[in-house]
Amino acid sequence: MFIIELTYKVELEQIDQFLGPHIAFLNEQYKLGTVVASGRKVPRTGGIIFAKTDSKETLEEIIAKDPFYQNDLADYTITEFAPTKTIEELRFLME
Repeated sequence: MFIIELTYKVELEQIDQFLGPHIAFLNEQYKLGTVVASGRKVPRTGGIIFAKTDSKETLEEIIAKDPFYQNDLADYTITEFAPTKTIEELRFLME
C-alpha cells in the first residue's frame, strides 16, 4: 500500500484548469483497482491518494499519467505503508 501526498506548486486557478482530467485519471485508476481512496488536503494545498500496486516503480509509472504530474503542477511524495491492523471494512488493505 502506498500513500501519495500531492503538494501544489502553482496557484489554484492553474490546478482547476486540469482538475477534470485529473479526476478522469483517478476514476480510471479506481476502475483498475489501483486507487482505493483520494481527496483534498484541508486547507486546499494538495491532495492525498491511497494506492495499491505491486511496487513503487509501478506506481511511479502510473503517476506519470496524472495530468497534474504531466503539467508540473504538484510535487509528489510516495510513502510505502504496510497496514498491520484495520477495521473489518479495510481488511483488504492488508492483503
